[in-house]
Amino acid sequence: MTPKNPPYERPHVLVMVETSIAYGRGILRGITRWLHSQRRWSMYLEQHELIASPPAWLAGWRGDGVLCRVTDPQVAALLRAGGMPVVDLNDLHDDLGFIHIWSDHRAIGRVAAEHLIDRGFRRLGFCGFSDQRWSDLRLEGFRERAVEAGLVVEVFESDWFGANAPEWESCQERLKAWLQGFTPPLAVLACNDLRGQHVIDAARRAGLAVPEEVGVIGVDDDALLCELCDPPLSSVRPNPEEVGYRAAEQLEQLMARRRAGTAAAWESGPQQILVPPLGVTARQSTDILAIDDPQLAAALRLIRERACDGLTVREIVKQSGLSRTSLERRFRDVLGRTPQAEIRGVQMKRVRQLLAETDLPLERIAPLVGFSQASYLSHAFKRDVGESPRDYRRRAQAGTKTFS
Repeated sequence: MTPKNPPYERPHVLVMVETSIAYGRGILRGITRWLHSQRRWSMYLEQHELIASPPAWLAGWRGDGVLCRVTDPQVAALLRAGGMPVVDLNDLHDDLGFIHIWSDHRAIGRVAAEHLIDRGFRRLGFCGFSDQRWSDLRLEGFRERAVEAGLVVEVFESDWFGANAPEWESCQERLKAWLQGFTPPLAVLACNDLRGQHVIDAARRAGLAVPEEVGVIGVDDDALLCELCDPPLSSVRPNPEEVGYRAAEQLEQLMARRRAGTAAAWESGPQQILVPPLGVTARQSTDILAIDDPQLAAALRLIRERACDGLTVREIVKQSGLSRTSLERRFRDVLGRTPQAEIRGVQMKRVRQLLAETDLPLERIAPLVGFSQASYLSHAFKRDVGESPRDYRRRAQAGTKTFS
């Protein structure tokens, strides 16, 4: 295929990414980051909502490449007919024949389950949207991790949009009745932050306290929507910027091969690239330890509050009124780890936060998290986290890791 533009001209690229939600804007930030660090494009941004139809002129457009979030079978056929390199960013279909870059939705579900299980929840629910591939995959990952922990996941779903979408009040009443069918405490993964707001509203209608009786976690970490909830919504943080960055990177490679005139080289066929989530932003909606044992719950609260102050297991034993043997048995039976491992986990989380959010040297961080020497902290961090503090900081501040 003859290239449209000489090598010195900017490629003409169509970007069809929704700007109405935080996830889409995150993808655009990633594309922008790649463009600033690599090369410029003559870029047309088609602004619309995720479910909007593509522009009417798409069928006759012959540019150099496309980044597309609204890809469905019909749009895919149009893009293939145009013969242009395409990177597909949709979350509804995974078999449209292009390089496909999207969030690892199963991993998102697993991260949410881990967050809730760590807080002691043993009754889990999932509130999703029916016939949405991304929601289904998040449920699959959530259920996989729950099964590993010996737990069952109950599911509530309804249509998101379209002719079959339920009227708001009736859907909330159904969701309210579903929540009332459980013995508290219950924890619910909502498939996204909007759904999380629905769950919190339904719990309030049912007279159920959040998080004391119903813990709720969403997905996307849309700060405005999460803070709008009462109480503020915990949320899994995907990595849309990395999705956007890698999409731009892949498209540039495809366009370069096309300019070289080797069609077979850029028509590489379907390939999936999954981008893992960054972690969890914990807010008040899951800020609780769902444990029926009051002495164990008190011990865990003490660890959360004082682990970085040099707290020892001996002090926990003294405060709890339990023998050390009894305390350790309860920790193992309920949480599957020892009190000392729990202390270390809280310390490492704080270290990850300080590495990600500050430029403090390890010598300053060590006493802030209860370690007497930076060398000991470095050794413990590498053993527990799997990489050195320096490497973690570099990756975290580049946006590929989080402390949660």
